[in-house]
Amino acid sequence: MNQIPTGRVDVCDPGLGLTIQADSDIGDTLSSLFWSRVQQWSDEIIIRDKRLGVWRALTWHDLGQRAMEVGLALDACGFKQGDIACILSNTNKEWLFADLGTLCIGGVSTGIYPTDAPAQVEYLINNCQARLVFVEDEEQLDKVLLVRPNCPSIQRIVIFDMEGLQNFSDPMAISLDDFMAQGRRLAQDDGSRWEQMLQKSHPDDLAILIYTSGTTGPPKGAMISHRSVVFQCVNGCALLDQKQGDERLAFLPLCHVAERVIGAYYSLYTGTVINFCEGPDTVAENVREVQPTVFGGVPRVWEKFYSGIQIALADGTTFQKWVYAMALNAGYRVVDLELAHQRVPWIFRIQYQLALLLVLKNVRKLMGLDRCRWMLTGAAPVSPQLVRWYLALGLQMLEIYGQTENVGMATVTYPGEVKLGTVGKPVPYGELKISSDGEILLRGDHVFMGYYNMPEKTAETIVDGWLYTGDVGHIDEEGYVSITDRMKDIIITAGGKNVTPSEIENELKFSPYVSDAVIIGDGRKYLTCLVIH
Repeated sequence: MNQIPTGRVDVCDPGLGLTIQADSDIGDTLSSLFWSRVQQWSDEIIIRDKRLGVWRALTWHDLGQRAMEVGLALDACGFKQGDIACILSNTNKEWLFADLGTLCIGGVSTGIYPTDAPAQVEYLINNCQARLVFVEDEEQLDKVLLVRPNCPSIQRIVIFDMEGLQNFSDPMAISLDDFMAQGRRLAQDDGSRWEQMLQKSHPDDLAILIYTSGTTGPPKGAMISHRSVVFQCVNGCALLDQKQGDERLAFLPLCHVAERVIGAYYSLYTGTVINFCEGPDTVAENVREVQPTVFGGVPRVWEKFYSGIQIALADGTTFQKWVYAMALNAGYRVVDLELAHQRVPWIFRIQYQLALLLVLKNVRKLMGLDRCRWMLTGAAPVSPQLVRWYLALGLQMLEIYGQTENVGMATVTYPGEVKLGTVGKPVPYGELKISSDGEILLRGDHVFMGYYNMPEKTAETIVDGWLYTGDVGHIDEEGYVSITDRMKDIIITAGGKNVTPSEIENELKFSPYVSDAVIIGDGRKYLTCLVIH
């Protein structure tokens, strides 16, 4: 078992009065949060998705109705409080119907990546003993049917999209439409049943399971309570300017903590409209259509936007390239001085405003980001030069840090307080320290409950309330946190030199001609880089 280090530690501790402000209107469970918003904002739009070329809207009332129908149908088929449902689907509105319906009757939901192979699907279903599996379409259904003989816990399969399955018949399977129709009839027969269901969950109950990638062994199910999610929503949203009427695009996997909590649940708390992307290949097109006001993504997304502009520029005229270079340089001049906390001469500001008006706003519109007040980047290291480029375009690129085990954000960069190469400052509702061997430790109500059915792994990860993140980092004199690498990814050369490969890899990936880069060299005399064009 890990020991709290006795050597020197860098500490950023805001004190023990960590909760910023509880929101009494929403209660302290996900079901109470969600249903209070349904009642409060009944006729307002909360979801849009694009079908047959048209963006269609759902109100809070619509979303509440669908969640109720799913929940009552689950209850009718014997799904009990604490039972687990798996959702095997891409990011779409049906994912949210299934998730919220499950949570509202005291159940537990967990996602399975639609790219997972049948063997992985089998492992996850058996690991959590899922009673019911929601699947997106025929492709995902085939995986479940293939492994069903080895998954005795499955009692029901609910299918979102029946295309190609008109002649399919299985006593265990039902379409989502028919499943919700059952719930609708039950709601008409017993109007009080739903209210009873909503009262089942308690703050310290398990709400969601989010499985880790399993890069160092089998995937581990991170157990997250209602209390931790609501705590993260209330306090995290107090740090980010997000409100009812904002627009965001949902395209990252809902199996991941970023889209699940910082995306969907933050939006449910604030009333931000969730626009569901058509699919993984239409992100760029959908961003231009939606023109989001707040946007969260991973570094690869931001690299693709940058590469798209560079490739488009390569086809431009000599004059267009010159105008872009001049405008971007005007942005860099101002940004570099602001980052260095130096005075920006008025002539530079005038030049920058002209550059924004005549050139850079058009670049932002081309990407679909002109309305964005801020853009979050996290989940992986990002090149400081890429952040600098977005800042020069007049966009607030804010780097955050967190992981599944702390339910989202552990550090945040505030608008106007960007420091390149850092992930901002620790959130004021949690504690962060650096151990004597450089590992980042976290403590607070946002730390998870532990790993599902893995008490030994839990004991190794949470010691005396401190979460051992496995990330290497440090805190500078201004309180900014830098993440240098994962503990397990540090390369030690034959000469004994410690190398953090992510810094080199990110600089290489900043090039539009480099898709990916991997540094190897552990135990070798020199480093080698594998580059994917």
